[in-house]
Amino acid sequence: MNHSLDDMYRDIILDHYRSPRGKAPIPHPQISSNGMNPSCGDEISMAAEVSDGTLTKVHVHCRGCAISVASGSMLAEVLKGKSVAEAKEIAEDVRRMLKGEDCGRVESLGDLDALKGVRKFPVRIKCALLAWMTFMAGIKEYEAGSGTQVKISTEDDAI
Repeated sequence: MNHSLDDMYRDIILDHYRSPRGKAPIPHPQISSNGMNPSCGDEISMAAEVSDGTLTKVHVHCRGCAISVASGSMLAEVLKGKSVAEAKEIAEDVRRMLKGEDCGRVESLGDLDALKGVRKFPVRIKCALLAWMTFMAGIKEYEAGSGTQVKISTEDDAI
């Protein structure tokens, strides 16, 4: 990656860190989950409102490093308005991209491509994945019909 591209990606990450998207709380979410990354101290809570199979609202509250906060902000921005099925596909594409695998269509989804640079720093991959894995845990509970809030830790997952 050249320096101007690195600079652009750094600017995108910093923009999402300084002005995170998805901050508006959701009073009665259908999806709710919490996650933590003990190795970095990142904590995230997220919620989503689902109507007719579409994520109509996405709330993310993250405290932690710039990568974790920016990734959560990108999740809120990209997934709002997507179907649950499409959101799951995007989350899986992000996971694959961060793991260096074929990442499907991430490049066509706005700022998400900026997370590619995290692969150069393997210790930070869990920071970038926290929001996405927390979201997927919430989706899993939602699809199982449990309606309970789920908690995950990056230590528990095979990230």
